[in-house]
Amino acid sequence: MRLQLQKKGDRFPCCDGTEEITQSSSNDTPAPERTVCQPCTAGPHLDTPARGEAVSSEEVGEEEEASEGLGEEESEQQEEVVEESEYQGGFGVEAVAAEVKPAETSNRNPGEMMADAAPIQEPNPPLILEAELEEVEGTVTEQEASPAPSDTPVEKPTKKAAAKGSGKDTLKKLQHIYHTAIKPLEQAYKYKELRQHEVSDAEITSKPMVLFLGPWSVGKSTMINYLLGLQNSPQELYTGAEPTTSEYTVIMHGEKVRTIEGIVMAADSSRSFSPLEKFGQGFLEKLVGIEIPHKLLERVTLVDTPGIIENRKQQERGYPYNEVCQWFIDRADLIFLVFDPTKLDVGLELEMLFKQMKGRESQIRIILNKADNLATQDLMRVYGALFWSMAPLINVTEPPRVYVSSFWPQEYASDTSHELFRKEETSLLEDLNQVIENQMENKIAFIRQHAIRVRVHALLVDRYLQTYNEKMGWFADPEEVFRDITAEPDRFYIFKSVLAKANVSKFDLPEAEVYRDFFGVNPVSGFKRLESQCGWTGGCLLDKVEKAIGQDLPALLSSLTEKKEMPKAEEKPKAAEKAKAAEKPKEEEKPKNRWRRQ
Repeated sequence: MRLQLQKKGDRFPCCDGTEEITQSSSNDTPAPERTVCQPCTAGPHLDTPARGEAVSSEEVGEEEEASEGLGEEESEQQEEVVEESEYQGGFGVEAVAAEVKPAETSNRNPGEMMADAAPIQEPNPPLILEAELEEVEGTVTEQEASPAPSDTPVEKPTKKAAAKGSGKDTLKKLQHIYHTAIKPLEQAYKYKELRQHEVSDAEITSKPMVLFLGPWSVGKSTMINYLLGLQNSPQELYTGAEPTTSEYTVIMHGEKVRTIEGIVMAADSSRSFSPLEKFGQGFLEKLVGIEIPHKLLERVTLVDTPGIIENRKQQERGYPYNEVCQWFIDRADLIFLVFDPTKLDVGLELEMLFKQMKGRESQIRIILNKADNLATQDLMRVYGALFWSMAPLINVTEPPRVYVSSFWPQEYASDTSHELFRKEETSLLEDLNQVIENQMENKIAFIRQHAIRVRVHALLVDRYLQTYNEKMGWFADPEEVFRDITAEPDRFYIFKSVLAKANVSKFDLPEAEVYRDFFGVNPVSGFKRLESQCGWTGGCLLDKVEKAIGQDLPALLSSLTEKKEMPKAEEKPKAAEKAKAAEKPKEEEKPKNRWRRQ
């Protein structure tokens, strides 16, 4: 603010000079109240020129002395305000959860719009060490226990802080259950060597993963570019009509754009990709990570995979393709299986992928991309042909959801179903956003499913060992006896007895050939019976897993659901009061879709 000085005799014409005149301080703290005489006419007074208004050189010279002390304080305050605004506007600091106006959505890509609608949670939950897992319940600190001073205002926790706190507590309890109840039984019966899947702390605290699978050149990379708005940017994934993606590309969030080699990703234990090192150096050369400062990537990780080529042998890839895909499938929260109207054939490689996705049908979403290249009648025929090709591979009553659209930035072709494509695109983004919102529930369900598999494996090994001990005699050959058991397990009722104990479906049991290979590497004599895996203080390993499956994990899931429902219950009375205060009831309007492409 510039103060334009007036002559001494013309400041306040009505004052006789005896009154005390005080101006307000330039600091934020108001000056003490004093009697100030006011001008009785519209004469000269303290002028505040508008920003950008010209000031004469004589006035500037007079103002420099008066505003010399004020300039430094005001400039410091302005710098602090600028720094604060820049901090709030940076990537990865605070998510924007407000409603987006329809006029604003036309200039934004779907990934940013969906990231705004995603729940506010901590982007990267910190890893919790095993030494901290014993303090799960959490003690009340001295600051929380002591009452706040009366002269100090008590600030209410914001929704963002509450979401962060509840997320940390849930992750800490989940890790405690895994390390104390599930992992001991997993290690005792070498479950890792059966499924090649060991849960780590980095995996528990990782973000949801979306996996893109499908034939070559069907638009997987183009779809990722479209979701993240990477078109015509240096970070754009390379696309083309020929098979272009020969690498596994992991798109993650980072403070700046950079590329990470697969060897570095596997060596970093803080990431969830360190187990990939077991697939060999040939695969690590085909693995690359890209970090981009994007709001959507703060809450989800995208994985682009090489296209399926049916006339290529596994040996030509230089790494075990199916085993690598199985690793990503086991950890994916959502699987996008992308096709286009010209590639609907099902070969051996795709058929193997569907076998690997058995039991994960709820995570599969089939996408018929490039749909605007066909007329409506032809599109209906292709849609039917796609279902006809997928039917023998998906052994479920309800088939996966199929999205029909064109996921790229170009305008839809003329004489096509534009409205249908927009609705399909909106539904897919809502589906993806639902996975982000339910990431904590999905982690709990994943750990529970893992615990059930570990329990079934331990029961099967125990049954094999019991049968082996019963059939062994004084003069029997141990190798021959156990070879007979593994060759015909049904004759000894091994799997049927486990079905009765574990209360699971027969489709959830591993194949008998899997245990022939397992015991070929791990002799049965190296294991102990479950009844001997008990201690006086720690209890039995099987009982701990049973308690985690039946009590601890369901209780953790229900507590998380209650925390989500509490804010909704508090908002209901406020909504009821607003409805009563309204003079004229308004008709219910359908919510505007913030993601629709204009």
